[in-house]
This record gives sequence, C-alpha cells and structure tokens, in this order.
Amino acid sequence: MDQAKFRNLMRQQAGAVTIIAVGKPGARTGLTATAMCSLTDSPPMVLICVNRKASAHAPIREERCFSVNILAKPQDELARRFSTKKLEGEARFDADDWEILATGAPVLKGTIASLDCELVAEHEVETHSIFIGRVREGRFAETAEPLVYFRGEFKGLA
Repeated sequence: MDQAKFRNLMRQQAGAVTIIAVGKPGARTGLTATAMCSLTDSPPMVLICVNRKASAHAPIREERCFSVNILAKPQDELARRFSTKKLEGEARFDADDWEILATGAPVLKGTIASLDCELVAEHEVETHSIFIGRVREGRFAETAEPLVYFRGEFKGLA
C-alpha cells in the first residue's frame, strides 16, 4: 500500500496524544506519539512504538527507562513542541514542568496520566522498535479533558 494513503487511513482513528520522554536533566529528549497502549495489568505493562531515527530511540535503549505522558487538552502546544524538528533534546523541556519518579525518566506534570516505565523488552519491526515497559510508578488526574489526534490535528473531545 502507498505510504501516504496508509497515513490518511490511520488519521481516521482518534488517538490519545502522549509525550514519550527519556534522559537525565541536561540530556533529556522526547517525542510526541500516539502509538502507545496498555499490554497487561499483571504485571502492569505498556508498549510504545518509536521510529529508530527518533532522537529518543537510542536513549531509551541506553537508559532502560522512559515515561509515557498522556496529554490534557491545554497541553496541545507541548504536543507541537515535541513533534517539531525545530527544537530537539533539552530545548523541548521547561525545567519547572518535569519531575523524576521511580526510574529516573522525566515525567511531565499536569497530564491526564503519566506512567514511569522500566524497559523490559524490545522488538524491531521495519523502521520502528516496539518497546515494552513495566510501569513502576504513575499518577493521574480525573478531571482533565484529553487531547486527541484526529485527521492530522490536535483536538479536545468537545
């Protein structure tokens, strides 16, 4: 199938917008992603799909941890910041917006939910790696409205 047609097909599925983040302060990086899902609740695990060309790919392998930060509607600017090539690495992070939980991965404040994950497995498929993370710590806010990606745009549910 043609790559452009496939992308258009996949844009018809609304998806939660996340920021995947990795690294210690001063050497952090991350990306905006919708390719994330829960895998099992016993033990608690998620999987993420990351392009091998992404700046976060090698650090996830090296650090053996990452965070998955499910964005709230007001965080659409952050979604854009972490998806652009104009800013990379540490330049995408505002120091006051991030904290460290169990694994040492950067975790975004003010999200709908954040999962602090230890890397337990990796599978390579064509251009991407599927990283499986065991959730070591997490938190959520019940009242926040989610940010979704639909038809090439970031939107709220309303």
